[in-house]
Amino acid sequence: MQGTFDRTRTGADPLATDETSDLISSDKVDGTAVYNLEDEKLGKIAHFVVGKRDGRVRYAVLDYGGFFGAGDELYPLPWEALTYSVDKGGYVVNIDKDRLERDKAPSFRRGDEPTWNADYDTRIRDYYR
Repeated sequence: MQGTFDRTRTGADPLATDETSDLISSDKVDGTAVYNLEDEKLGKIAHFVVGKRDGRVRYAVLDYGGFFGAGDELYPLPWEALTYSVDKGGYVVNIDKDRLERDKAPSFRRGDEPTWNADYDTRIRDYYR
């Protein structure tokens, strides 16, 4: 089925409007911008983490550069903490830059993936509660 495309989306391929309601291809999620409620761009989705057995998306991993792009930190965000904004052509999450940088949000450096287990899940979810 061929859909129409939103050509205003920046930083990625155009997003088919017939993919915005219930389903979207993973290749269209990777690279999508992430904003906070103050309309600041926090970064982009580097990838997401899916449960092996149930197939549910658990986390979107935010590629956030920190101060002036230095640091290259990745932040796992609970998938349900993100809301897609058609107007922004990206996801919105209720967290500000200061909290990410100051409050030691769960993060890891590219190439140094954490152990995705129940303890790490609890740490992530407790932080974003």
